[in-house]
Amino acid sequence: MPRNDLAIIGAGMTRFGKHPDRSLKQLGGEAIELALRDAGLDREDIDAAFMSNAMASIVTGQVSVVGQNVLRANGFSTIPVFNIDNACAGSSSAFHLAAHYVRSGAARTVLVVGVEKLVSADRSRAYLALNGAADIDFVAKSGIDPAKESIFVSAIYPERLARYKAAYGLDARTLAEIAVKNRRHARDNPHAQFTDPLTIEAVLDSRAIVEPLTALMCAPIGDGAAALVIARKDRIGASQRPVWVRGSAIGMGAAPSLTSSIARVAATAYAEAGISAADIDVAEVHDSTAFNELVAYEELGFCSIGGGAGLVRDGVTALGGRRPVNPSGGLQSRGHPVAATGAAQLVELAMQLRGEAGSRQVAGARLGLAENAGGFAADDTAAIAITLLEA
Repeated sequence: MPRNDLAIIGAGMTRFGKHPDRSLKQLGGEAIELALRDAGLDREDIDAAFMSNAMASIVTGQVSVVGQNVLRANGFSTIPVFNIDNACAGSSSAFHLAAHYVRSGAARTVLVVGVEKLVSADRSRAYLALNGAADIDFVAKSGIDPAKESIFVSAIYPERLARYKAAYGLDARTLAEIAVKNRRHARDNPHAQFTDPLTIEAVLDSRAIVEPLTALMCAPIGDGAAALVIARKDRIGASQRPVWVRGSAIGMGAAPSLTSSIARVAATAYAEAGISAADIDVAEVHDSTAFNELVAYEELGFCSIGGGAGLVRDGVTALGGRRPVNPSGGLQSRGHPVAATGAAQLVELAMQLRGEAGSRQVAGARLGLAENAGGFAADDTAAIAITLLEA
């Protein structure tokens, strides 16, 4: 892939959190306005839009045409709009498709948006929506009440945690250290849902989820939106600050393995970009739990399989370390409004690679990686997205 044929030229997002009085239109509109302003563009400059939402049909009742309704309410008309639902990997999947759309010649400048509302007066709607991201036959056979319990907590996480622990060992304190690191990173992120400091003891003493996970090792429910403008090289002006798209790969799981699915998709992205894991300066990974961040270190090739705890112990993945991971605070502290998460990761990487991340800036960052994954199908993760960006 040419390293300079396609770039992010605009990035913006809302603060993630509980926004009970704000609609999809309002949240999406804020992120879009910020991304356009960052790119120095008007609505008339956008040729097409790719909109991701995963939960609105259950939480808000809006079905199918989220993109058109958000965009029309915010001053857009006539352009083609594509609605993408790929669970937690929705907006990174939308970004992947938008990049191919631009490279095909169908458009020169495209808007990518992820927007989500999970907070509702009726909490059962969030449970029903999140459980719908797994195979509904699997959920039905599990015997849980899908309006009150999470299939991920009840059946999926316990099996994965037990399998990893049996093979490599798993210390709750290591997972607590990851949660504390991410909260420390989030402290200086104005978009983060949670910024108050954490201690290892507070994380370990929080409500038990499934051994050894506790509540403060897990991502919260929240609302929010993130948006990106991507453009072909011939559409990029001298005043814009491009972040080049080096690689993008999408896949789904194939087997109940902790060390195959993400690794396989990452290998495709690395090959496309002509780089290796050793070249990555900064990463945003899908830490829906601290355990998932630990496994991501290994599957992405940042260390050997089973060696993730060593990276935590040595401070490699903290700001100031050799390869900082989740300088935004990650899903655990920045927040996780499902379909907005992948785009939010790319907003953070764009800021890092431009040198605009302020006190959470990774010094000298040139190559960034985003790993975004979600859903459950058959016996493995449903959707996995790896994106590689370069300053």
